[in-house]
Amino acid sequence: MSLLPFDDALARILDGVEPLDAEEVDVADAARRVLAEDIHARLTQPPFDASSMDGFALRAADIAEVPANLRLIGEAAAGHGFDGSVGPGEAVRIFTGGPVPEGADTVLMQENATLEAETVTVNEGADKGAAVRPRGQDFAEGERLLPAGKRLNARDVLLAAAANHARLPVRRKPRVAILATGDELVPPGETPRPDQIISSVPTGLSAMLEAAGAAPKRLGIAEDTRESLDAHLAEAADTDLLLTIGGASVGEHDLVREALMDAGFEIDFWRIAMRPGKPLMFGTRGETRVIGLPGNPVSAMVCTRVFAFPLIDALLGADTGPERMRQATLDRALEGNGPRKHYMRARMRIDPDTGALKVAALPSQDSALVAALASADCLIVREPHAPAARPGDKVDILPLDF
Repeated sequence: MSLLPFDDALARILDGVEPLDAEEVDVADAARRVLAEDIHARLTQPPFDASSMDGFALRAADIAEVPANLRLIGEAAAGHGFDGSVGPGEAVRIFTGGPVPEGADTVLMQENATLEAETVTVNEGADKGAAVRPRGQDFAEGERLLPAGKRLNARDVLLAAAANHARLPVRRKPRVAILATGDELVPPGETPRPDQIISSVPTGLSAMLEAAGAAPKRLGIAEDTRESLDAHLAEAADTDLLLTIGGASVGEHDLVREALMDAGFEIDFWRIAMRPGKPLMFGTRGETRVIGLPGNPVSAMVCTRVFAFPLIDALLGADTGPERMRQATLDRALEGNGPRKHYMRARMRIDPDTGALKVAALPSQDSALVAALASADCLIVREPHAPAARPGDKVDILPLDF
């Protein structure tokens, strides 16, 4: 079987994906969730003309010539407006956030006047409208503030709360099951035999998936027997995405594909033109999708980043692109690429002199080196047969964290 091009593999994984159902959450719990509907303002903000400083609310016409003496008739503070109107020759003591009284059109800063008894002596004038935040300056009732598909950040939930939303409609988090396979694996914290290694990939994947907006569930480690595989696969019945780790290569220990097919999954492909990650498998069972990841830790993490993340975005109806690509300038030269798309582990930096984003590939691209992966913060994306690149050339990069 020939290797499936990367773009074709991603297109097949995303084909027919529909956003998940919506649910309501408290606005305080909505950060990093994806909106299922547009959010509109439920009120006008500010709801009245408000003072932006401490001073005196008055009519600009009364201080066109200074010095001027005005009669103090009351006070307005935040939450305690002045119940009356300002007429010619009158002023109201006002504090930051206080409603500007009817009749007043300007707030004079307190440093430009003196108050003695009930007389305000204005020493320096002010333009009409000075220090007044007009009603609706921030947003108006009914205005669309946040679009459906937006992944909410702290500033977004602040805005939604200010617009009087106590709860927000968001997409349900995709349920992602993670299943490691192989007799050679033991959980972190246990002592492996001389022929075993620690199963680290599920822990890393779980953290990645949670950051992407999913709800990961680790199913443990399946032994290299059909009985163990079948029992673990049964625990993934209610998931939106199943990630298996290892056991997808062609060989005498290739049990995962067979077990998945017997469990009702239709396997679409299992070899792609990519590195790291050639032995990647994809299939479906109803609305559940399965991605069979390579067993090498770097391959598994990279494949999750470039395939599972776009799928999660699609399930969430997120408005982000499938890869969130950026551009950077090479610090060091790169050799020409071969026939497979290559995601090279790299580190980026900001040039202190120019402010430009620069990137350099790590010396080793071995797909089993987790320490090297931990030191990387992005992937340089090299298309098949890309020519050699020199320092200063532009390259596409994919950040590992977001």
